[in-house]
Amino acid sequence: MGSGSGEGFGLFAAGFARQPVREQSASELGEDARLVGAARDGDRAAFGRLYDRYARMVHGVLLARVPVGEVEDLVQDVFALALRRLSTLRENGSFGAWLAAIARNLVNDFHRRSAPEDQLSVDASDNEVELSMSSGDQDGLAAAALDVIRSLPEAYREPLILRLVEGMTGPEIAARTGLTPGSVRVNLHRGMQQLRARLSAGGSRPEQERP
Repeated sequence: MGSGSGEGFGLFAAGFARQPVREQSASELGEDARLVGAARDGDRAAFGRLYDRYARMVHGVLLARVPVGEVEDLVQDVFALALRRLSTLRENGSFGAWLAAIARNLVNDFHRRSAPEDQLSVDASDNEVELSMSSGDQDGLAAAALDVIRSLPEAYREPLILRLVEGMTGPEIAARTGLTPGSVRVNLHRGMQQLRARLSAGGSRPEQERP
């Protein structure tokens, strides 16, 4: 990407990100707890509201870890499993962190089941990125930037995708995933530095790199 890396990063951040999501207020967090309680009592509409609130977070958690083509199906799997296990949630107010943990566990199961196919998918996506970038397509730029994010250390992948792709703010990432605000802030800062550095270097990974 060379000298145009700054412009390219701006296009990625502005064009690929979804519309920003408002930060949760205390009343909204209380509403989450109410919806969880209603869903636990069998109210499917309440669980549908929780899906609407948290689908973007789950999508981002999965996108950081599995092939793009698998994400949508796994989002559905996460919520189906959460619905079946809702009675095991100890605190209604911790639904987001609990849901994120289910998503990460499903990712681990996915990779245990399909390691060879997963590697083939990664290789294929790399080839597609090269073809798209050679045509100067902005979608190719976004795909290449996403590919670079997915090559970063795991601690940075999830918050960067939730911020840049899913449009969530730092405080919302912390509230929705159960991570501490401090860790989200640090990982976003360090991850953004590494993302810019790799985009400037054309997506190559430095030989020596500290997380």
